[in-house]
Amino acid sequence: MTHYSLSIHRSGFGENQQGIAMLSILMLLLILTVLGIGAMTITGIENRVAGFASSMEASSAAADACIATGVKVIQQVQDVSNGMSVPTTLLGNQIPPGPVPAANKTQLENEINGDQTPDAPIGPPFPPGIAAAVPNLVQTVGAYSVVGDIDFLYRKPRAGSGQQFGAAYDGTSTGAGAGGTDLFYSVDCVATNTATGMSSRIAAVYSCLYNEGCTRKL
Repeated sequence: MTHYSLSIHRSGFGENQQGIAMLSILMLLLILTVLGIGAMTITGIENRVAGFASSMEASSAAADACIATGVKVIQQVQDVSNGMSVPTTLLGNQIPPGPVPAANKTQLENEINGDQTPDAPIGPPFPPGIAAAVPNLVQTVGAYSVVGDIDFLYRKPRAGSGQQFGAAYDGTSTGAGAGGTDLFYSVDCVATNTATGMSSRIAAVYSCLYNEGCTRKL
């Protein structure tokens, strides 16, 4: 009778088990590596998206600040005590510098007082005959360089009769009995990050009444 030893078969079986275990470990390491790389990639994307959103919020806030400045400039020019002119303190050649470029003072006054002569807002594109941008407003808000444009759109009498407009308290269509005439303006601002080039643009329409402030319409 022939007897066969099982020791050889047992040794081969153990080697096979070791090989399978090693392969399983390698597969597990590969899976963990892929998962780790995926997690790092997702985290990086999330951080970039969060940074982008934060930058957009900051640029929008800077453009909004320019809009608010434009409304204040309109109100100052419409204030009778300022003689329908941009106050000197708002000019860019003062200390500290104001938001209105001194070279654009006359143009801005004409626009606020109803002149619709084309100027160079922010552009390009520019209106016909305009070759370069001459903003009505120039500001620096944090890391953002901000430029703005104020344009007169149209005027519209408030509800009331022509007789009321002429009478009022002082005969100049002002006061509670006058109703008054609303002047509508477009205020357009662009804020640009000087380091990254990211920009945000905001435009708004306001109706303003002499000596009585402005109301946002759009």
